Amino acid sequence: MLPPPPPEADIEISDIRKLTDLIRQKYGYEFKDYAMSSFKRRIRRVLDLYKYKTVDKLVSVLDSNPDFFEEFISEITVNVTEMFRDPTFWKVLREQVVPNILLNHDKINIWHAGCSSGEEVVSMNIMLHEMGVLDKARLFATDLDNAIIERAKRSTYSAKNMDLNRKNYHRYSGQPETNLDSYFKEVGNEVVFDKALLQNVTYRRHDLVLGNVFSKFDLVLCRNVMIYFNQTLQNGVLSRLHESLFKYGYLAIGSKESLIWCEIANKFIVVNNEEKIYKKIKD
Repeated sequence: MLPPPPPEADIEISDIRKLTDLIRQKYGYEFKDYAMSSFKRRIRRVLDLYKYKTVDKLVSVLDSNPDFFEEFISEITVNVTEMFRDPTFWKVLREQVVPNILLNHDKINIWHAGCSSGEEVVSMNIMLHEMGVLDKARLFATDLDNAIIERAKRSTYSAKNMDLNRKNYHRYSGQPETNLDSYFKEVGNEVVFDKALLQNVTYRRHDLVLGNVFSKFDLVLCRNVMIYFNQTLQNGVLSRLHESLFKYGYLAIGSKESLIWCEIANKFIVVNNEEKIYKKIKD
């Protein structure tokens, strides 16, 4: 009987510091305030994937091979998403948030911050199309990862994921006769969404941690991104999102995230606590 393999050595804080210092100095990305347990898990995943035995080896490769850095970013960032995720959230957008914005504005500017592979963006434009207001909307979709931005631009997804997307869509729509399939074509094992649906979307790379405020928005969605940040980093990101909103604009965050404790909490009111939707009331 073979002996069990030796346990993996824990990743030390000094290893993390060495890695984040190199990334900041060489590539201008800041990871030092990511939630430590989550960041360690993702570093361990990279080590296992590339069969590197130590963080020192990973640091050495990143230092000597800039092309590898894009692969590293794709692996280190979390890109798990689905269409119409949390269907009740989308109902509140459809029935309350978007109508209230368009009550006082002819146009609506929306930012998907941390858009991942773009399912949320496609969902938004399907909703706006069905509301008859797609022509009034302009969307920006941003992410840290260049590779994932390119995937989002293609609006092409695995067919095996569509059952969950269909279920979410039917729960959101509340209408059994509605059909998500009318928005895409099946090509082999993939589905390709209608490019005409996404003509109003601008995709770009943007770093929520270090990036500047680049426009003003009526609605910002930054859902399930900040759960990977520590409190210091969340405060900085939320301040930037606040600055990116017009007064009386709306901010939507993830179901496990909150504004209650943050430094700018008094600049928002709660629109829907269950769906984590807030309204900016102070500059």
